[in-house]
Amino acid sequence: MVIMAGTVMLAYYFEYTDTFTVNVQGFFCHDSAYRKPYPGPEDSSAVPPVLLYSLAAGVPVLVIIVGETAVFCLQLATRDFENQEKTILTGDCCYINPLVRRTVRFLGIYTFGLFATDIFVNAGQVVTGNLAPHFLALCKPNYTALGCQQYTQFISGEEACTGNPDLIMRARKTFPSKEAALSVYAAMYLTMYITNTIKAKGTRLAKPVLCLGLMCLAFLTGLNRVAEYRNHWSDVIAGFLVGISIAVFLVVCVVNNFKGRQPENGHMHRDTVARMPMINIPRVESPLEKVASVQVFQNQCIEDDQEENSEGRSFKDCLARLFGWIMGISHCEHLQLRQ
Repeated sequence: MVIMAGTVMLAYYFEYTDTFTVNVQGFFCHDSAYRKPYPGPEDSSAVPPVLLYSLAAGVPVLVIIVGETAVFCLQLATRDFENQEKTILTGDCCYINPLVRRTVRFLGIYTFGLFATDIFVNAGQVVTGNLAPHFLALCKPNYTALGCQQYTQFISGEEACTGNPDLIMRARKTFPSKEAALSVYAAMYLTMYITNTIKAKGTRLAKPVLCLGLMCLAFLTGLNRVAEYRNHWSDVIAGFLVGISIAVFLVVCVVNNFKGRQPENGHMHRDTVARMPMINIPRVESPLEKVASVQVFQNQCIEDDQEENSEGRSFKDCLARLFGWIMGISHCEHLQLRQ
């Protein structure tokens, strides 16, 4: 909750205050990259901010609530609920149903990622200060006073513009594209949720179609920003990368691909495996130990030959026994070896 509150406050300061000053980037006289016509305010766009923010905030909430409710009811109907964790203890005072717990968790992580995407985008826009394609239409520079005799002359400074300061400041914040980042973040998060959560056999075709539809809507939002001269291609691509990266990180590393806690059977299996006795592997004699034992055996053979000459045992007999021990010949084959 503390991290969420800090994220919301930081997004508020980026969006509605002038705490962070935008970098003032210069431009060349009559630069064709910034001479596109002004497309009008954001509300006149084919994808207005109200519609985009409503879809990014409402559709994931609806899909996750419906999906978690359907999965919960399916577990109850198939009696698979007995194998799952029914409740989770919170503060030693109350119990939370797994349906409520999973829904709140996935929606909370999604909301955090939405504000985090907004923060990353605003930070990039403030640091870079990249100019919109229609910047010169809003800046309205006085080329005669600035001495723009050549197209290669570079102009810097805020005093070069004579237009509306608020519109000019907004035209300096285009990299990366916020609309592209938020739309692709919502689409990617929902796509991964649908793919990893819904496992019904009848959805083999419905899931890919729904996921591709969400991704296409996100990419169409970025294409619309370029077609209306509100962003450059680089702005839209950077926004896509920011949104996709945050969505993948939260899904894979934070919510573990939307999987719940491991059932008790899994813990019991791991405990059983941990308690199993270790397999005793026979000890293998090293070459150094074998050489040392051979030398000891030779010395013993010499001593036996000196002590037992009366019984007719010769040094050749000891060598035969040594050779048979090295080659793995049994004691019954020693006589054949002597012959």
